[in-house]
Amino acid sequence: MTAPTGFAAMYREREQLPLRTRLLFAFGAVAALHLAAVVLLLAGSFGAGTMEGAQPLALGLVLTAYLAGIKHSYDWDHLAAIDNSTRKFVAQHKDPVSVGFAFSLGHSSVVILAGILVVGGAAMVGRFMEDGTTGNLVLGLIGSGVSGLFLLAMGLFNGSAFIRAAQAYRKVQGGGQVRDEDLEAKGFVARLLAGPLSRVQRPRNIYVIGFLFGLGFDTATTIGLLVMATAASLAGVSPFILLALPLAFTAAITLCDTANGVAMMRMYRRAIHHPQRKLGFNALVTGISAVSALFISAITLGGFFNAAFGWHDPLTTWLGGVDLGEAGLLLVAMLLAAWGVAVWRERWKGRAQAV
Repeated sequence: MTAPTGFAAMYREREQLPLRTRLLFAFGAVAALHLAAVVLLLAGSFGAGTMEGAQPLALGLVLTAYLAGIKHSYDWDHLAAIDNSTRKFVAQHKDPVSVGFAFSLGHSSVVILAGILVVGGAAMVGRFMEDGTTGNLVLGLIGSGVSGLFLLAMGLFNGSAFIRAAQAYRKVQGGGQVRDEDLEAKGFVARLLAGPLSRVQRPRNIYVIGFLFGLGFDTATTIGLLVMATAASLAGVSPFILLALPLAFTAAITLCDTANGVAMMRMYRRAIHHPQRKLGFNALVTGISAVSALFISAITLGGFFNAAFGWHDPLTTWLGGVDLGEAGLLLVAMLLAAWGVAVWRERWKGRAQAV
């Protein structure tokens, strides 16, 4: 009992640190992952066992893995999970600087584990991950099932908050006053989800969610990394470089997701902590988050039922084939546009009042 108590006390102390200090910790951890990937690359490139001419190949592989991590971080399901979780924490008057880091670290832990297995036995992992195998199907169903249900819960929870924010906005427009508690998610939906979401109390809890999301090995990014690592292993590339591939992927995805989580935290703090001035903005960004989570949940669960039960109807077949990668950029653009309009309106009102 001593260890958990000590860990809990240490974590509470960390939560009491200044916001800037916790930001330095989060981005310091991201920098450490980048440094580790570079060290592995250098160790593999200049090791005695490296084949002649393998250095350009090694650098190209690591850069490709890094770019894959950047691209993967903008998948809509990643953004929706980080966005909706961040809003929940901010609404509880917390400053969740590490939501994006915890989620991406959990997600990429699966890739790191796969990379280690590749180094230990590339052929075995390749056979396990082939399309149509039992292992591929089971892991894919776990990943899609967990992600779909989590996003459904978060979408419903934030949807309830959106309804209350919209009601409060109309109340203010009519000359009424709004209290902080008027913006809290209440009612049947909030009570229904209180149990399932009770364990998601701190950003570190998102690590498990990210790990379970990552079990869906059917993503092109993970498969591509495994193929690269397998081909490099067969070409005689150093094991250090093989391990640098998933680490470079992890460094990239944690950088982007951590930055995304911090940006969303600032956006929601701006919206939620100033209810009298930012009600319209709060309702807008909360509505976007809720709709995105529910939309991605429908796509993910549709694909889950299509694969799990062998459904061949047009709807679930279409949902199972939707690519969430490029769609994520649309969500980013929508949230940035909402933030930009809110900032512009605030400055415009300030100038009008000054005149």
